[in-house]
Amino acid sequence: MKLFVRDLTVIDSSYLCERRGMVGESWLVDVELGGELNEMSMLLDFGRVKKLIKAIIDREVDHKLLVPTESALVRIESLAGGEQCVDLLRPDRSIHLRCPEEAFAFIPAAQVDKESVTRYLLAVLAKELPGNIKDLSLTLRHEAIAGAFYHYSHGLKKHDGNCQRIAHGHRSPIEIEVEGVRDEELEQNWAERWADIYLGTAEDEVPLAELALSAVAAPLLGGQHIGFKYRAPQGLFQLAMVKAEVEMIDTDTTIELLAHYIAREVKRQLGDKLVKVVAYEGVGKGAIAYA
Repeated sequence: MKLFVRDLTVIDSSYLCERRGMVGESWLVDVELGGELNEMSMLLDFGRVKKLIKAIIDREVDHKLLVPTESALVRIESLAGGEQCVDLLRPDRSIHLRCPEEAFAFIPAAQVDKESVTRYLLAVLAKELPGNIKDLSLTLRHEAIAGAFYHYSHGLKKHDGNCQRIAHGHRSPIEIEVEGVRDEELEQNWAERWADIYLGTAEDEVPLAELALSAVAAPLLGGQHIGFKYRAPQGLFQLAMVKAEVEMIDTDTTIELLAHYIAREVKRQLGDKLVKVVAYEGVGKGAIAYA
């Protein structure tokens, strides 16, 4: 007997990649369970499936930075007080973080992808599901997007939930209308502009000298890096990114303000024409702005 749930949840996270750097990602999750019927002639109540499995997935990987522990370019250091330093040592494009440990998910693989994250989650779920569940499968998949999209990462220190983590992200479509007509060229331009981008808030920028990162990071930081630092309810977050992979925003990077930012930038380019921007935050949610 099999029980399935489609679109159980969406994982919105970022991950470290030896080639691309910090990559914002959104995966839809489907689940199938097999096993013996319980005393209620059920494998597991649908409500409990959604609540239990979704809670575990959210706890383990959602709104976190996924770190491939077996990558030759990754260094991880545990510090007192529940903090972790993580370094991605790409030549001339290194990334360095120091954050509370709940900001990270450490994936035992050479790279983070759908397969390695699936294996990680299945191992966790196997320890926490009821005993009558004998078979479990997860499918992580991308939303089908017909038009332009980009991968972005950011952090929201004022958020009262896990969005406050300095390195989490999304895979997001973008729709731009000019005088009521979709402009696919403009959409593609933004998809290229924000391909694997970190969107930094100007208020959070600090001199590199104010960051307390790992010993590995210290000799690598220079004019090619930009520093971010803020304290949120979950703790102190610090990040050094390569400037070439950052776009600075003069406001917070909530989806409402990002939609407004894109509309304002497009309006500056087009002058008096009416601009409408539909900006997404991952799958099926976002904000609309006019300019």
